[in-house]
Formats: sequence, structure tokens, C-alpha cells
Amino acid sequence: MTAYHNDKSCSVILKEVVKVLIEKNQYKEEEALIICNKFQAKLGCETLDSSTMTIDDLRVQHWEDALQEVRQGDHKKVAMDCYTLWKTRRLQLLTMSENTKDMLCELRKSTRLVLLTNGVGQVQREKIESCGAQQFFDAVVVGGEHAEEKPAPSIFYHCCDLIRVLPGDCVMVGDNLDTDIQGGLNAGLKATIWLNKNPSIIKVSPTPHYTVKSVMEVPDVLKNVK
Repeated sequence: MTAYHNDKSCSVILKEVVKVLIEKNQYKEEEALIICNKFQAKLGCETLDSSTMTIDDLRVQHWEDALQEVRQGDHKKVAMDCYTLWKTRRLQLLTMSENTKDMLCELRKSTRLVLLTNGVGQVQREKIESCGAQQFFDAVVVGGEHAEEKPAPSIFYHCCDLIRVLPGDCVMVGDNLDTDIQGGLNAGLKATIWLNKNPSIIKVSPTPHYTVKSVMEVPDVLKNVK
């Protein structure tokens, strides 16, 4: 997905939560920082059972557990306040650069575009709506709403069907080798283009057909795809 949070915006969000914990809930700064770090850790390894709770419920629980691990007590209201602030600011600060928007608009004049992302449907749809990404694509597919996600070939075939194009005529552009590039290879797409965010990485596996340092390079690469 071409929308992103940079390190600065993520830091801003957590600082705002820390401030609320200190000023409105009488936590020490050290405690507030620990709580935020614990939440981030839980977020990074979460598993959602949608038959028992929503993603919102799960993430409120992350905050409640983090608070409980620092101080014993009833933290339901504070947990809800932390989550509401965190989620609201996270969506507000999700950005899509003007250059990226212009590039996508230009590409759509000659190319059919699908936004394919893994993740929980509600979370990803909220992100897509918040940054206005849908208007730049012919279709949007969220893996969590289907039986299989990237890198399974089936989700790529579904995308191809939506825009009535054969897999052998499609190109996958993504920044994740394990899901985007491996998935494109698994599905037998015409080519894969890897957005390498870390130029120090030279040898990679799986091996993409093309590598770029910026999404702005993609149009030129597409002209040379054989």
C-alpha cells in the first residue's frame, strides 16, 4: 500500500498517549512509556479470532493488559481512552504523498491498478478510506476478507479476475519479499517489482524481477517489463 506512517508520526501518536496517561491518569512518565511499549509489543504479535471479538475489542484489551501489567486495578475506561486516541490519530496521520497520487493517476490512463493488502478487513478498509486511496485504483482487495492472503496464488488470481487480465499479463509491486514478491512468483505473474526500503540489502530471497528504491521509479520500470 502506498500510504504510510513515517517514524515521526508514529512517535507523535505515542507521545500523545503518554501525555494523557501522565496528565489525566497520574502515571509517571516511566510508567506511561512502559505501557506504550507493552501495547506496541502486543500489537506486533496479535492474533484475532473474529468469532469471539472484533479487532477494536482486541486492541482495547491490549491497552488494558498493558495497564494491568504496570498497575493492578480496573483500567477499562483508561484502556478505551488510550485506544480511541491511538486509533484516531493513527488514521489522521496516515499519509499518501502528492507525488504518489500523481503517479497513480498517470498510470491509470494506460494501466489497470489493484490495491492488494493483507490484514483484518476492518483495519485495512479504515486505512484506505482515511487516506483516500481507493479512488486511485480500479479495485481494492483485502486479504483478510478472503480464504487466503498473500502469498497464496488464489488471492492474486482473484485480483486478475476483477480487472479481467490474465496472471501472465500482470505485474506485482510491493515492499514485502515474503508476501508481495513470493506471492507474485507463486501466481506466475509476468513480473515482480520490489520496493527496497533498505538499500544496504543486496542479496535477497525470493529474487524479484526488478528492484526500485522509490515507488516513483515504477512507471519507468513498467515500460521495460518484457
